[in-house]
Amino acid sequence: MTDSSDEERFDVIVVGAGNAGLCAALAAAEAGASVLVLERAPYEERGGNSTFTAGAMRFAYDGVDDICKLVPDLTPAQLESTDFGTYPVAQYLEDLGRVTEYRCDPDLAEILVKRSFDTMQWLRSRGVRFAPIYGRQAYNVGGKFTFWGGLTLEAVGGGPGLVDALTKAATKAGASIRYGARARALTTERRGVAGLDYVEGDAERRARAGAVVLASGGFEANVEWRTRYLGPGWDLAKVRGTRFNTGDGIRMALDAGAMPWGNWSGAHAVGWDLHAPPFGDLTVGDAFQKHSYPLSVMVNAEGRRFLDEGADFRNYTYAKYGRVILAQPQQFAWQVFDAKTIPLLRDEYRIRRVTKVTASSLPELAGKLEGVDATQFLRTIEEYNGAVTTDVPFNPNVKDGRGTKGLAIEKSNWANTIDTPPFEAYAVTCGVTFTFGGVRISDSAQVIDTEGEPMRGLYAAGELVGGLFYFNYPGGTGLTSGSVFGRIAGTSAASAGIGAG
Repeated sequence: MTDSSDEERFDVIVVGAGNAGLCAALAAAEAGASVLVLERAPYEERGGNSTFTAGAMRFAYDGVDDICKLVPDLTPAQLESTDFGTYPVAQYLEDLGRVTEYRCDPDLAEILVKRSFDTMQWLRSRGVRFAPIYGRQAYNVGGKFTFWGGLTLEAVGGGPGLVDALTKAATKAGASIRYGARARALTTERRGVAGLDYVEGDAERRARAGAVVLASGGFEANVEWRTRYLGPGWDLAKVRGTRFNTGDGIRMALDAGAMPWGNWSGAHAVGWDLHAPPFGDLTVGDAFQKHSYPLSVMVNAEGRRFLDEGADFRNYTYAKYGRVILAQPQQFAWQVFDAKTIPLLRDEYRIRRVTKVTASSLPELAGKLEGVDATQFLRTIEEYNGAVTTDVPFNPNVKDGRGTKGLAIEKSNWANTIDTPPFEAYAVTCGVTFTFGGVRISDSAQVIDTEGEPMRGLYAAGELVGGLFYFNYPGGTGLTSGSVFGRIAGTSAASAGIGAG
């Protein structure tokens, strides 16, 4: 380790240069702090999981006027042909509570939701541009796009665009970012955090700071932790995002006395292409996901349906269905569509690197579904087709109630018979996005220790914050949480750290 005389000194050190970390660095620098950001990944893989997202962000809004504040360049034609609806604070809070089975921390949930729109405006003012998610969150019915599920805008350029914009803003504000720099351990003195040790290249370094913000993600890329905490079989899941989120920040916090908190056996996990690589691929981004399953019939290796594909809008089910797929025989499933719904499939179904089969008849399709009991599959489709309530109109923009009657596992909405060629099927497995367990924080994003007391000089934001998500989460809330609490953590850390480092 370097001699103490060689120690660098900053007001605030931020660990992680994804969305949460960059928001923390930006807020701290704007508050007048000297800021160092340590990013474990090399420059080419910067940004953590944020870079692998499509950039969708869930926020509360009262109508089209709020949307126009964030996307002021919407054309009159777009406004005329689009129903953006509303997504009030009360609805956001109810959705967050409902999908987490009302276990989410009420104080953190209220901060997240009530500060979501203001934070979106802050991001906009700092150079992040937004656009409506026409391709994935709105269907054109009767000449009008109608947004559904409370998710309306995404960062222009997706996750990479968000990270690039925040990197520019943070560095312009004065923050210094070092890539390939891995934080190893927090240093403490007088019952507070006083800096950290890190490795940069072959050099071991120590930096002092008045405050440290941990924003280095969960432990989803750590196969040993995943299996230990999520349970047997999770070693077989693919990782949707960065290979660098191995729980370093969580481990450092726990070693320093932080309180473990939240749903440590839970994770955001989705249907992911069966033959995707073990970790995310930035040339593909999030396009290995397959999220049009509410329009499909999904079968496992036994040729049987195993969940309600249309239980809710995909925003409220996709993050928990990866776990269900992982629990199936051989950890895979096939999503099956026919000519009636193929035109409605999301863009990710059209990429070149996709596990897909096509057929002009159901028997032909059955023979192409690798690993599936063909006889039972045909029986399943016959029973399903006979159970569809075809007298109810199909409408993908609302929970249309077009379901099935008489099946062991009913489909609640968007049920269409699978009988019109051509047929397409897509193979998926479990892709884990981020883990839900982490450390406990206060309303000011200060880490709480095992005695229930705030840890002087230590703050956290992003995936490593526990207590917000249990079992599931509303789509787009992860990035919003990172921005909201990253901004709070940076501001709080600056207040504590200026002059103390």
